[in-house]
Amino acid sequence: MSEQTEKLQALGLAVIQTEAQAIRALTARIDEIFVQACEFMLECEGRIVVIGMGKSGHIGGKIAATLASTGSPAFFVHPGEASHGDLGMITAKDVVLALSNSGETEEILVILPLIKRLGVPLITLTGNQSATLARAATVNIDVSVEKEACPLGLAPTSSTTAALVMGDALAIALLEAKGFSANDFARSHPGGRLGRRLLLLTHDIMHTGSAIPMVPPTATLGDALVEMTHKGLGMTAIVTDKRHVVGVFTDGDLRRALDKQVDIHSTIITDVMTASCKTVTDDCLAVEALSVMQTYQITALLVVDAQQTLRGVLHLHDLLRAKVI
Repeated sequence: MSEQTEKLQALGLAVIQTEAQAIRALTARIDEIFVQACEFMLECEGRIVVIGMGKSGHIGGKIAATLASTGSPAFFVHPGEASHGDLGMITAKDVVLALSNSGETEEILVILPLIKRLGVPLITLTGNQSATLARAATVNIDVSVEKEACPLGLAPTSSTTAALVMGDALAIALLEAKGFSANDFARSHPGGRLGRRLLLLTHDIMHTGSAIPMVPPTATLGDALVEMTHKGLGMTAIVTDKRHVVGVFTDGDLRRALDKQVDIHSTIITDVMTASCKTVTDDCLAVEALSVMQTYQITALLVVDAQQTLRGVLHLHDLLRAKVI
């Protein structure tokens, strides 16, 4: 290992250790002040408006996004723009969450009197408890750090990490207090994989109508093979004239039948089908249907109603196309 390599690794490790220590120091600050901040945000009838300048602004944007996606409506306002009209985005029903390590960020101090005039709760995350912003706050949470991870002590590193972690702590505490569930999370992330897994139902993606492969109990094995080939799902349902499910015939059943050297033209499908087939209902989550497929190592499921009447067919490929897998 070269001297340059060792030096770079040592510097990287020092940064992680310094920032880890800054995070550990926050544990003592999850106290009654933290609880007060949570209570103000829980009681908020409007939005949580997050403001911050520079690096604190970038952290504030992430905190606002986390709050919004976990059940606490929030948005970020740039303090520089706030003094030029965007302050109108803040209403008397909101809560303001301001980030400033120094507590003396000029752009925030300029709009501080206007925030106070609105009478909204002001929660601040600062590294200086005697700073102007901290003293003006309804609740000030201490996010001070012993030192920045930057060797020069100039670039915001440990301080922004501490603010980010405290923001996450607030967001998740609110999530738990509100009883925010995985389904709630999915509703705010409908385009993501989690949203699809938690919101997509079998009836959203199953094959219906003429696309369902099915034959009557009187059909021959040959008839079933024609239906399977025509519909292309590697299986067919066996149903009565009222579409009550009698069984299913799959590629696996076909292999077993051929091993027995049965006559495909004379063998009745009920003699070679699987009678106790696995089914799901059309209001079943697609991810639950996937679990059934994985458990029983099958690639297709019949979708039925409470009376075991066939409603559709769900194939593994449907789940792949819907990106449930």
